[in-house]
Amino acid sequence: MEGAIVEDESADFAEAIKAQIAAFNAEHWDASKRRPLGLKSVDADGRLLGGISGRTFGNWCMIDYLWVDESCRGKGLGKALLAEAEALAKSRGCKALLLDTLDFQAPAFYLGRGYVEVWCQQDYPFDGGKRLYLVKAL
Repeated sequence: MEGAIVEDESADFAEAIKAQIAAFNAEHWDASKRRPLGLKSVDADGRLLGGISGRTFGNWCMIDYLWVDESCRGKGLGKALLAEAEALAKSRGCKALLLDTLDFQAPAFYLGRGYVEVWCQQDYPFDGGKRLYLVKAL
């Protein structure tokens, strides 16, 4: 082995590693259709009320984040954002959507909208916690 192993927690380093993996992946599949997905809701003053972000690639859409301001929860905004993301993913040729959620976040919300648990990471991020991976066919 050549070279020292050193700690580097910088965003630049993380991006460099991500770029190396993307270059390797490009040798095995066409990532040119990989696109970010982002939707938001703002009030009349421009204050962020909620949003969803992720990406589409190949047959899949992956949702990284869905957030709704506490004042808007339970009023349909999350449902509308998710439905719009699903429609957008489908229009881009995606056949399924993948996301993950912690057991104290919103598993019931997703399960109530047709998502199916495909795996659960036990004791994440702490003892007794769960990280659920959910999929929905589009």
